[in-house]
Amino acid sequence: MDLKSHEPFWLVKNGLLSTYPSLHKDESCDILIVGGGITGALIAHQCMSEGLKCILIDKREIVNGSSAATTSMLQYEIDIPLYRLKELIGTEAAVACYQACSQAIDKLGKLAQHIDSEAGFRKKHSFYYASRKKDVANLLKEYHARQSAGFEVNWLSEQEIKHKFDLTGAYGGILSKQGASIDAFCFAHELLKHNTQKGLKIYDKTELIRVINKKQRTVAVLSTAAKIATKKIIYCTGYETTELIPEKFVELLSTFAIVSEVDETLYNSYQDLLIWNTAQPYLYMRTTDDGRFLIGGEDEPFKDPIKRDNLIDQKSHKLEKSFNKIFNKPFYCDFNWAGTFGSTKDGLPYIGEHKKFKNAYFVCGFGGNGITFSVTAMEMVSCWLNRKDHALSKCFRFGR
Repeated sequence: MDLKSHEPFWLVKNGLLSTYPSLHKDESCDILIVGGGITGALIAHQCMSEGLKCILIDKREIVNGSSAATTSMLQYEIDIPLYRLKELIGTEAAVACYQACSQAIDKLGKLAQHIDSEAGFRKKHSFYYASRKKDVANLLKEYHARQSAGFEVNWLSEQEIKHKFDLTGAYGGILSKQGASIDAFCFAHELLKHNTQKGLKIYDKTELIRVINKKQRTVAVLSTAAKIATKKIIYCTGYETTELIPEKFVELLSTFAIVSEVDETLYNSYQDLLIWNTAQPYLYMRTTDDGRFLIGGEDEPFKDPIKRDNLIDQKSHKLEKSFNKIFNKPFYCDFNWAGTFGSTKDGLPYIGEHKKFKNAYFVCGFGGNGITFSVTAMEMVSCWLNRKDHALSKCFRFGR
């Protein structure tokens, strides 16, 4: 599956950060991680921290799947509003999911500091606004749900939004103190390099072809004709997991993004803010760490890479028009691209075991919170490997 198109901004900005060999001899390990994006990097870091012998493989170049196309807005907000999620899974579970995403932002910041990251992790406020007057009532419900759950939020009226942020067409909104952004492409490379120095083995252009389960070990057969004997496999294959698991558990969508030329005035005005709205599909906006402005959205069902790619120019034009309308100024586009992401019925990821896969775990951080869900998965994987329960296992399980 082609998960991105054109060259995403992060690839051009960072260039070739690291290269790894393909595997052509048999290996063995405690944990085999399949997928070398930001999720695989985080899970590999956790497993290495546990003192386990780990190998990570990817059929592409490392961090060249969806992680290269992500816009990396780190939010505690889930695609399903808290007040609705409470109706779907109960108050306690819904609040726990939101709290986990909030805690994940801080954990990621500490991890970035621990490895001396230069990926531009920056704490920001998050602003969620009503783009239509009829959305205000439900957004107020969301504000009260978050407030009662203990999140630091403020309600801003249309006039306050205009005065504070100079946005047009915002009829009310929730300003949250918790949020951040990062260059996930760069950070994943940094995290993998950090762990190779501790013994992590990484092989790219090495595809998992099939798995043979034996009494004592599981054997992964690879495209290079090599084999890896392992105790556990952890699949961090993102949206391509749909090619492994037969039942439909996620809807694949195409999303589009554009990045501006360097604009110091725009950057200085919004560098500490994540912005998204109630439109269907919603728009999301933030600055980059090198002084540009990013706007994404215009999502639609994923059909195939060719049809998606043919829409990039049209979607870019629509995103530029949306920017013009909101900020009353032109947008000078430097980069545009598209990527594929997944939407689930409850906005939650799928993290855990699947009955058809022995000795395996899946970490699928679907939705707009893929990175923060993957940070939460680090703790979950640690629990499972140490034969402990995790409070969110039921919320994120397959077949829920």
